[in-house]
Amino acid sequence: MAQVLVVANRTAESEDLLEALKARAAQGGVRFTLLVPASGHGIQRAANTHAGEAEGEDHLDRAVERLRKEGLEVEAQLGDSDPVAAVSDAANAEKFDEVIVSTLPTHLSKWLHLDLPRKVAHMTGLPVEHVLTKEKDPAR
Repeated sequence: MAQVLVVANRTAESEDLLEALKARAAQGGVRFTLLVPASGHGIQRAANTHAGEAEGEDHLDRAVERLRKEGLEVEAQLGDSDPVAAVSDAANAEKFDEVIVSTLPTHLSKWLHLDLPRKVAHMTGLPVEHVLTKEKDPAR
């Protein structure tokens, strides 16, 4: 069974990511690990290094519930607020066969400004699929 690391935050509940995971599951046996970096936003992040944990847990809980209702085998992890560190921690703790990185649209995505999909591929040596949401920020 393939082990797939899925990295998402505000897009964890998006229809685009759900469709990508269903398409991947249709290819054969797969177990997903949804990793949500606990990243806060704006002044909240500057004032408190744990600001994103509650928000990340909310995204994680709602997304996992929805994905499981769709019949997908999903485990959940809340990661470091730095998405690169979160992926590094997850990849060092468990063996994965591939990675799916889900981001907001280009003009909204901080992760794309960091070039996260390429960094994840370089860091892990694994194939990375990038799911770019077509909708507005689902958290807004």
